[in-house]
Amino acid sequence: MFQRGQQRFLRKQLNTPPRNQPVLKSQREIQIMREAGRVVARVHEAMREAVQPGVSTWDLDQIALEVMQKYNAVSAFLGYRGYPAHICTSVNEELVHGIPNKDKVLRGGDIISIDIGVRYRGFIGDSAWSYAVGEIDEKAAHLLRVTEASLYAGIEQMVVGNRIVDASRAVQQVVENAGLHVVREYTGHGVGRQMHEPPQVLNYVGNDPDGNLVLEPGLVVAIEPMVQVGTWQTRTLRDEWTVISKDHSLTAHFEHTVAVTHNGPEVLTLP
Repeated sequence: MFQRGQQRFLRKQLNTPPRNQPVLKSQREIQIMREAGRVVARVHEAMREAVQPGVSTWDLDQIALEVMQKYNAVSAFLGYRGYPAHICTSVNEELVHGIPNKDKVLRGGDIISIDIGVRYRGFIGDSAWSYAVGEIDEKAAHLLRVTEASLYAGIEQMVVGNRIVDASRAVQQVVENAGLHVVREYTGHGVGRQMHEPPQVLNYVGNDPDGNLVLEPGLVVAIEPMVQVGTWQTRTLRDEWTVISKDHSLTAHFEHTVAVTHNGPEVLTLP
C-alpha cells in the first residue's frame, strides 16, 4: 500500500507525506526493519504457493494472516484509514488496493498483485509482487517481466550521492522502452515507524521537490513501480479502495523496501 502522488490525495485511502526531511535510520533500526522485511518475504512465499486457479482472494488473506501471526507480526494495512483486510489483492485490471473477497476466485490466465505490509517491533516492512495464475499469455508475461525489471533498475540507483530522481528515471526508462505505461497517480515512499514517510519516490521524472533529495546512508524507502499495458491513467471503484486501469488493460505492481547504505542498496524485504 502506498500514497497517492502529487497533490491528488483524496478520498479516505491514502496520505501524502509532509514536505520535510526524511528520518534516517540507525543500524539498529535497520536491523529491526530487516526482521520485519523477512516476515513480509515469508508471507510472499506462502502467497506464491497458494496462488492457484480456484483459490479466492479471501483465502489468500487468511493464509497471510496465519503467517503474520506465526512470526508475531500484525498487518500494517488492516484498519489503515478504514481498510478492511490484512493484504491487498488486485486481479488483472485492478492495479492496487483490491479488497480480498470470498467471491473473487482466481482463474487460470489471471495475474494478481499482492501487496503486503507488516508491523513488527514498531517498524514497517512493505513489499508487493505480481503473480501468474497458472499459464498466462505472452502479453501478461511481458508486463510482469518488465515491471519486475523496472523495480530492480530503480533499486540499483539507490546509492549514496545519487538523487531520488535517478531511481525514478531508471524505472520510467525500462517501462517506456518496453512499450508500457508508468502510472502517475501513485508513488513509492519512505518507510520506517510509519508506513508512509518522506520522501515521495515517483516512478517517472516529474516536477517533484523530493526528486532532488541526495541519498544518504540510513534512508529507507519503498520502490514500487506500477505499470499498465494500455494507459497510465486509473480510476477508483465504488468501494473507494480498488484502483483499476482506466481502459481496463492489464496492470502489475512490484515493490521492495530498500535501505541506502555505504555498501550500496540493501533490499530489506527478502527471506
